[in-house]
Amino acid sequence: MRPMRRDDLDQVMVIENELFGDEAWSEAMFASELDETATRYYLVEETDDAVSAYAGLCAYAPHEAYVQTIAVMPIAQRRGIGTALLKLLIDETTRRGVDHLDLEVRADNDAARRLYERHGFREIALRRNYYQPSGTDAIVMRKDLAP
Repeated sequence: MRPMRRDDLDQVMVIENELFGDEAWSEAMFASELDETATRYYLVEETDDAVSAYAGLCAYAPHEAYVQTIAVMPIAQRRGIGTALLKLLIDETTRRGVDHLDLEVRADNDAARRLYERHGFREIALRRNYYQPSGTDAIVMRKDLAP
């Protein structure tokens, strides 16, 4: 795994659009995130010299950090890549001195919710109709990192 670069965005967008369809981020959104070097941390995983997964973090020390995204292309799923990316985001949040890490997950994404729960995240809120245009609810989850 390595830091995401602008020249990864073509491959990232293929995965983004395949997984998230109408709710996918735009390439401009990813580029904007990569420009925010002080508060953002984005990674990619490569398989056979191609991006197969990515993840991003937004962290404002000491009180706020958010998992922005985790995506693993379908052919690479169930190999521990999502877990490895999540652990790296948690480690980076801790390194930055933030006391908890939040995220939103689609209410209908049971696999992702189980992944987050296995790593100590708990449900703290519900955001109705959060994902657009589908209107799917988001569950807000938090992992406390303070000692």
